[in-house]
Amino acid sequence: MNDFDGLVAVVTGGASGIGAATAALLRDRGADVAVLDRDVSGVPDGLLAIMCDVTDRAAVDDAIAAVVDRLGALDVVVNNAGTGSVGSVERTPDDEWSHLLDVNVVGTARVTRAALPHLRRSPHAAVVNMCSAVAFVGVRERAAYSASKGAIHALTLAMAADHVADGIRVNAVAPGTADTPWVQRLLDQADDPLAAAEALRRRQPLGRLVTAEEVAAAVAALASPSAASTTGAVLRVDGGMTSLRV
Repeated sequence: MNDFDGLVAVVTGGASGIGAATAALLRDRGADVAVLDRDVSGVPDGLLAIMCDVTDRAAVDDAIAAVVDRLGALDVVVNNAGTGSVGSVERTPDDEWSHLLDVNVVGTARVTRAALPHLRRSPHAAVVNMCSAVAFVGVRERAAYSASKGAIHALTLAMAADHVADGIRVNAVAPGTADTPWVQRLLDQADDPLAAAEALRRRQPLGRLVTAEEVAAAVAALASPSAASTTGAVLRVDGGMTSLRV
């Protein structure tokens, strides 16, 4: 497919996991892709790599300006950068709440805000945010993370309403538990990693973790010009986790 031919895309947190899979897929479908990440050592080949911390407004503004300077435009923004948290409200300290919300929610707003002047000039402007299944269903020991992804759900709808008149479509993808480096780190820290992995698989009716490539395909579907009438949608890629009881 070459539906992104001539388009420029930015993927935050694109040096690993879902972000890297998304950046590579957009590249393969014709886009010129820039990856913004704190560590760009894992950025896929053929992409513009820019070091950027989404909690730093000046760094975000400079990174978006550099993308447009180097690639000539900006049409698609994938707000994938994020961090996780394990714990209940009782066990999650205030500074962890502040950092997680700054990265996951305010970071999404910062990047989009910097991109808006350029997106308004694009005939195929699209923003895709990274939500999560935990925005729809309660999961133990994920209080702060769930709150941040619930905020992304609401933010996506608000952004879609704010910018529909600008010709900018805003959607989100909500993965279930995915086979990513962050999830692997959680399993490595478990008392019984094999049992913990099996519990994660059983939590999803399909009986396995979601792959990064499956999430990337959903992101590309929403970002593609062929989805020109889709805005304000949250596409669940969760193996049935939020909708099926089997």
